Amino acid sequence: MIASLRGTISKTNPGELIVDVAGVGYAVSVPMDTWDTLREAAVTHLFISTYVREDRFELYGFADAHTKQLFEELTQISGIGPRMGLELCGVPRALLLQAINEDDPAMLTTVKGIGRKTAEKLLVELKSLAEKSPHMFMGEGAVHGARYDQDTIAALSQLGFATQDIMKVLDDLPKDLQTTEERVTAALRSL
Repeated sequence: MIASLRGTISKTNPGELIVDVAGVGYAVSVPMDTWDTLREAAVTHLFISTYVREDRFELYGFADAHTKQLFEELTQISGIGPRMGLELCGVPRALLLQAINEDDPAMLTTVKGIGRKTAEKLLVELKSLAEKSPHMFMGEGAVHGARYDQDTIAALSQLGFATQDIMKVLDDLPKDLQTTEERVTAALRSL
């Protein structure tokens, strides 16, 4: 199994890249937040989760070991495959923790591919993971104390924006915006 790679990055499609290690190129899928932070032709280190099935051999890369562990735990949940696990790893940990703390599966439905029933099941699994391994929620996406306006997230999601893009924009919005309407308007100007 491949546990990590250090090499030169070549971005291909969004969320996919090639890591050149001593002349050998490894195709690696990464969460969108990681993909956004990586620079073309930069040398970087990624923690790798190797996904092997009889018809598939895929590599998934993560900026930190906690996110890799979260991905591996998520893909053990029935109904959560590697693509959905990757989507979930791209969501800020603060949003996942907020969903857990508020016992609100609706927050998880803003993630691409997750419907109401999957969100309810996933919330139970996330609670269990947070209790037994809270360190997994301390990756790069963790922002302690951050709260997200679910109405703003839902409105922007309905307009077709990806959850990771929404979170990035919401983090950059001025903190003095009071209403959902003000936040949506400001976010639309930024997107």
